[in-house]
Amino acid sequence: MALTGILTEAEIAAGLQSCQAADSFDYKTFFVKVGLNSKSKDQLAKVFGILDQDKSGFIEEDELKLFLQNFSASARALTDAETKAFLAAGDSDGDGKIGVDEFQALVKS
Repeated sequence: MALTGILTEAEIAAGLQSCQAADSFDYKTFFVKVGLNSKSKDQLAKVFGILDQDKSGFIEEDELKLFLQNFSASARALTDAETKAFLAAGDSDGDGKIGVDEFQALVKS
């Protein structure tokens, strides 16, 4: 997985452990556990590129739903409520998707 060049297996495991139960995903907790909040803007841009699976330049709701599976193929999908809350938190300009600048700001928030 491409994220392992930026995050350690232990960090990824800790992040996924924190949100195994449905509706337990908290993006702030997750970003801290996996160590994303301490990464550079450049590293976060690389992570964004992995999460932006259709390479549209944005992370849309369907990509957010499968967010955790970018960290581990066996991770669960986010619930609709988690996905909508995550999108609302990151979508600062209200266009219904998260751009790279919004993603970097969300991780650092």
